[in-house]
Amino acid sequence: TVPELTQQQFDAKNMMCAADPRHGRYLTAACMFRGRMSTKEVDEQMLNVQNKNSSYFVEWIPNNIKASVCDIPPKGLKMSTTFIGNSTAIQEMFKRVSEQFTAMFRRKAF
Repeated sequence: TVPELTQQQFDAKNMMCAADPRHGRYLTAACMFRGRMSTKEVDEQMLNVQNKNSSYFVEWIPNNIKASVCDIPPKGLKMSTTFIGNSTAIQEMFKRVSEQFTAMFRRKAF
């Protein structure tokens, strides 16, 4: 269902990089839904997420979630979603990479 997909989009364990979005704030987000669903329902869910989790979104960028719906579902599924989020939580990953690089550079590992 649309509420389940929406909840899963923002779940930290579904992110592709090791940065917990709860440790940062979203600047913007794009959510692409595929399948037979109402655009109204998608917009309501996006607004609901933004209102319930307002502390995870910057307040100085209004309307910072873009949602789109393609009514043709992916093969083998009834509906799916793709989420792209621009979050300040990515700094965790960059700090980790920087620390690892510094340690290797000090040992002249490359």
